[in-house]
Amino acid sequence: MIDAGQKKTAKSTISRVRTATTNGHKDSEKRATELSEESTLDLTNTISRLTVGDQHSRVIRKNPSVKGSTALTVQNSAKTKRPTSRSTFKSLTDVADLILHGTCKKVIVMAGAGISTSSGIPDFRTPGTGLYDNLVQYNIPYPEAIFDINYFTNNPRPFFSLAKELYPGKYKPNYVHYFVRMLHEKGCLLRLYTQNIDGLERMAGIPPDKIVEAHGSFLTASCHLCYTPFPAKEAQESIVNGNIPRCSFCSGIVKPDIVFFGEDLPKRFYEFSKDFANADLLIVMGTSLEIEPFASMVNSVKPNVPRLLLNRNVVGPFKKKPLKNTDVAEVGELTEILKMFAQALHWTKEIEELMDTQSVKIDKSCSLRGKPKSSVPSPLPVLSKPNSKVRSAGLLNTAKPACRIRSTEKDPRRAPIPVTKTHLKKPSAACASFPGETSSSDNESSQSSENSG
Repeated sequence: MIDAGQKKTAKSTISRVRTATTNGHKDSEKRATELSEESTLDLTNTISRLTVGDQHSRVIRKNPSVKGSTALTVQNSAKTKRPTSRSTFKSLTDVADLILHGTCKKVIVMAGAGISTSSGIPDFRTPGTGLYDNLVQYNIPYPEAIFDINYFTNNPRPFFSLAKELYPGKYKPNYVHYFVRMLHEKGCLLRLYTQNIDGLERMAGIPPDKIVEAHGSFLTASCHLCYTPFPAKEAQESIVNGNIPRCSFCSGIVKPDIVFFGEDLPKRFYEFSKDFANADLLIVMGTSLEIEPFASMVNSVKPNVPRLLLNRNVVGPFKKKPLKNTDVAEVGELTEILKMFAQALHWTKEIEELMDTQSVKIDKSCSLRGKPKSSVPSPLPVLSKPNSKVRSAGLLNTAKPACRIRSTEKDPRRAPIPVTKTHLKKPSAACASFPGETSSSDNESSQSSENSG
C-alpha cells in the first residue's frame, strides 16, 4: 500500500519532469527523464519492500543533489529495533532472560538485614531469632529504643554493648553479597541501597561508589551532640573495652555514624531519585520494608520497570493480589533463591570462584586482628535498669520528615521523635555527664542545699 505522502511525491516529480520538457531545453529534458526514471525505480523498490507492518515507517527526505530531485529513504524500524522487555513476568527465569539478553543493564538492589543472616548476624524482626526479640534483658521500653537517639542520650550502654558484636571484622560476606558483586562485575549494577551497618557489602568487594548506606556505617564516628568528627578506630577501641568515648569539644557521647531513629539520613541517600529514574530493573531482598523513607523507594522506579522481590515473606507492594504484570515475588530462604537465580543466569561457577578469591583477601587483611567468624554472636551482657532521670543535653524535639522513622501501624505509642541537627554551645558539666555519673557541680549544689536546709 502507498500512503498519501508517497503519491504526492510521485505526482510532484512527474509534474516537474513535464515542466522541464515543455521548456524545450534538450539537456534539461534528458536530465529530467533520468530523474523521472530514477525516482520511479526508487518508488517501485520502496513499494515492493513495504508490508502492512511498515506502513507507519518514517520517510526522511535527504538534501537533493540537483534541484527538483527527491531521494526517498525508508527507515524500517522493525529491522533496527532492539529486543524490548516483556510486559508480563512470572518467574526468576523471565527476569534472568532480561539480564542475559542485555535488556537490563542498570539494576538497583535494595537490601535489608536479611541478606546478612547467613553470615551469622541476626535480622531485626524475625519472630524468635530476630534481634528485637532478644533485647528484653536490657529493660528497655521497646526493642527499637536501642536505636533511638533520645534514648541513647539518656542511656547509651545498651547500644554500645550491641555495637561490640556488630563492628565489622567478625563476620564474612555470604553468597548474597557475592551475587550483588557479580552484578557489578557483569556491568549490570547501577547502585546498591542497603540498610545494613555491618559493612559486608564493602568486604565482598563491591566498590564504595556503587553502595549507598542508607543507615550509615561504622567507618566514621562523631559526637552525637555537636557532630564533631572523632577517630573511628579510637571510638571502636573505647567501646570494645567497655568505655564511653567522649567528644573533646563538648564532652558529649561519641557514637559511630550509623543512623538512629530520629536522625537525618546521609546526604547521599537523597540522590536516589536520579538512580531510580534511570533503573531498568529493581531487586528487593532481605528487608521488611517497614522503615521510612527507605521503604517508599520501591515505588520510585518507572511503572514499566520490572521489580523482583527475593525475601522470606512478601512485603510492601508485593502483598497485592494479583501482582502487577511487572512484579515477581520469590519467597523462601534467600541464599537458595539466589543460587537458583545464578543458575538461570549461568553465573554459578563464576560466583564460587569469586567467593574463593575474595575470602583469601579477607583472611589476609584480618590476619593481625583475627579471622572473621561466621557464627551467631554470643549473648549480650545483662545491663542494669537505665537511670530514670533523662538529661536532654540541649536536643530539640522538633519534627522533621526527612529522618529515619519506624512504622507506627502496630503500636501508635511508638511514634518517633525526630531530632534536628543544630550547632550547640558547649554544655555544662552537668549536662555532659552520663546518666548515673555525678558531676562536681551536682555535688556542690547538693551540699549547698543541705547546708542551707
